[in-house]
Amino acid sequence: MAKNDIRLQYSGFVIFAAKLISVATGLIFQFLVAQATLPFPGQYDIWFNTSDVLAYFTLMSGVAPFWVMRFVARGKEGAAKTGFMANLTISLISTVAYLALIPFVLSSLGISFSYLPVYLIVSFQIAELYAIILLESCLQATIPQTIGYGLLVQQVGKVALGYVLITQTGQPLVGAVIATAVAFAVQIFYYYRLLAGQMKERIHWGYVKQWLKGSVANIYNVVGNQIAAYVFIMLYDMGGEGARGRYGAAAQIANVISYASFLAFALYPKLLAEKKREDVTVSLKMVLMFAIPMTAVAIMLSGSYVTLLRPDFPDASIILVVLAVDTLVSVIAGIFTSVLFGMESLDEKEQISFRELAKSRIFVAFSLPYVHSAITLPITFYVLSVYAFKQPLVAALSVSIINAVARFFTFIILIILVRKMVKIDIPWKSIGKYVLAAAVASTVLFLLPHPAAIPATATSMEKVFAIAQTLILTAIGGVIYLATLMVIDKEARMLPKAILQEVRGKKSL
Repeated sequence: MAKNDIRLQYSGFVIFAAKLISVATGLIFQFLVAQATLPFPGQYDIWFNTSDVLAYFTLMSGVAPFWVMRFVARGKEGAAKTGFMANLTISLISTVAYLALIPFVLSSLGISFSYLPVYLIVSFQIAELYAIILLESCLQATIPQTIGYGLLVQQVGKVALGYVLITQTGQPLVGAVIATAVAFAVQIFYYYRLLAGQMKERIHWGYVKQWLKGSVANIYNVVGNQIAAYVFIMLYDMGGEGARGRYGAAAQIANVISYASFLAFALYPKLLAEKKREDVTVSLKMVLMFAIPMTAVAIMLSGSYVTLLRPDFPDASIILVVLAVDTLVSVIAGIFTSVLFGMESLDEKEQISFRELAKSRIFVAFSLPYVHSAITLPITFYVLSVYAFKQPLVAALSVSIINAVARFFTFIILIILVRKMVKIDIPWKSIGKYVLAAAVASTVLFLLPHPAAIPATATSMEKVFAIAQTLILTAIGGVIYLATLMVIDKEARMLPKAILQEVRGKKSL
């Protein structure tokens, strides 16, 4: 595939549609876990803690893929296979380290060793995540829409297997982690088949030498991100039972907003190949057209969404409000990050100079997690130890606010960096229309009656009815938004036709 064959909007539409479908499958899976762990106090916190701990052993999973994607996008032979073998090697080292240290981790966090089997099964996900991230970086560079198909394969498999293992075995956590590991394995098989041709090419170990030079900066970045994530360990340890669960439940809903960022998924490789700044404006319009109303609906129906997952956490709705706004900022920041990385050309000739890298804006962007950590870690420790110790709601809300403020500050720095690289035409007129249409939809949702919290003793039919009510309200909000937008925005009226043309391949927008 030629470098300029990536269809920016088509890829975005496919992945975004897959992500929206995965909202249903993902929420079903999380609903199964949340409901199955209700009789077991503390297990819902453990469920999120497994991911927090796992993150420290997948720190390096994105280091090689960062450079592999850039090499594959520029047509460098053997880059995909070389990157796959490099990431596989790193994953094996990480897995050994995880297995050696996990008993000490549980002991230090005061987690019962009865949960050790759960954490041991999670170890399989280390190699799987390394493989998935590498393979997706290769697909993003050439046929990004296939990542959407892979996501659906993984999500459907996880829910189908999870329903049996989570609800029927009496060990919901064990069932959840097994279902996740098996689903990841199926996704890897699908991706590998798509890249079978590239996996037959010759390995170029010389690439690894160049990636290692650049990886010093990547490692610097991922370590910074993981240092920033330590606030969640503090939240689990100091916030009291239910603190991490409350944050996690709200985050599951807010994370849906981040799916809008996949509408610009092809922007990064497209900029690497062509560097057309008008593509940035198109991506901003596509992403914000959906991210803004998704944020508004999440805020309006925050109470309904959270209680669907955990009826015992109705107070977590305020956390969702904060996280929804924070996620919107993160989505916009993702576009500017793609611009910064896509416009950078320091590795264009297969040579990576550490001196040039250290002076580049990429390195400055890689330093932003340290700015974030410098703000969040001391403030979080102080707040949790003085004002919110063992107060689950206050602790979780405090962490969400602290994180949101720090992210907005680093977002401003990112904007300044990008604006010094390239002039971006911000579609303010279009954004204003999106906000207006979202405000109309939000007002209607505010006036309509919302589903009551689901009591723990509710029957299956009562739970299904409450879920249906919430989904209907969500659909109403979406319809009102789109109807209002089509009345006031010509581009929105043309969107259905544009999507149809893209799917048929008649036009590359």
